[in-house]
Amino acid sequence: MYHHLLLKPDRAASTTRAAILDHGRTVLEVESQALALLRDVLDEEFADAVELILATRGRVVVSGMGKSGHIARKMAATFASTGTPAIFVHPGEAAHGDLGMLLAGDLLVLLSNSGATPELRPIMDYAQSLACPIVAISSQRHSPMAQAARAAIILPAVREACPANISPTASTTLMLALGDALAVATMSVRGITRQQLERLHPGGAIGLRLLPINEIMHSGDQLPLVTAGAPMRDVLVTMTEKSLGIAGVMDEEGRLIGTITDGDLRRNIDRLLLSNAADVMTRHPKTIPDGTYAEDALAMMSANKITALFVMDHATPERPVGLVHIHDFSRMGVG
Repeated sequence: MYHHLLLKPDRAASTTRAAILDHGRTVLEVESQALALLRDVLDEEFADAVELILATRGRVVVSGMGKSGHIARKMAATFASTGTPAIFVHPGEAAHGDLGMLLAGDLLVLLSNSGATPELRPIMDYAQSLACPIVAISSQRHSPMAQAARAAIILPAVREACPANISPTASTTLMLALGDALAVATMSVRGITRQQLERLHPGGAIGLRLLPINEIMHSGDQLPLVTAGAPMRDVLVTMTEKSLGIAGVMDEEGRLIGTITDGDLRRNIDRLLLSNAADVMTRHPKTIPDGTYAEDALAMMSANKITALFVMDHATPERPVGLVHIHDFSRMGVG
């Protein structure tokens, strides 16, 4: 009897956890199906919207109310971070003086699932008075917002992931993805380069990933370099002093011809102290040119399962100018 009672809470907990997982998977399934539907119905209005953005002399001003407003704020941030000047204007604040943030030459992007959100009316009317083009994102083709727009992207009719079909969930997911699609399509047509993105993301993890490897590599006297004829006793001293777990082997002309790692030491332990660097080294090591982005260097190291890379002079690829170790990425917060 007591054994049976002790098992009941665990069974109840197990059932509850299974139900929780089912709820989560159901929401994700509903929203993924909605995204697939949006992809399939995307039409020329999307291209029209991108062309309007590209033609805008001023900024993209994005506005929405409630949950759509949260998406609008993120959309403006994504535009700005991908090379399209953009700001978010809260429609409630707009009606109390912030309409002045919208200028002639700007483009107004409005988000509203119904297309008839009353709080959007003042900013929509003001945009029309300034001859600012409007892009509408709505699920209602014949809504006032869509009718006033130069480009109206109509979201497919989808059921919200909310069981009561009330709380904006699937519909706002569509808006979020559509904002990303607009920003990235615009960025691609503009030809925004990786160097330009680096200038826009100097901080945080993105900025660290886009650092040139030159800014974190070891160089000069820090490099563990030995000659091909160096006795392994001297190689071990160099590796110990530099503490990077690797030594680069150079020929008489200053070219990198191989590397010696801890793995090479273990593989040659029986003859180690009777050998020179050329006997033990691994030829044709993986290297990267200087100027390589940190994230690309890290990707190469991960793909090849190595912990260090020599960085080679861009002008003379046989000559090492630096070395980057896996610990350097951890120290910088990359990866």
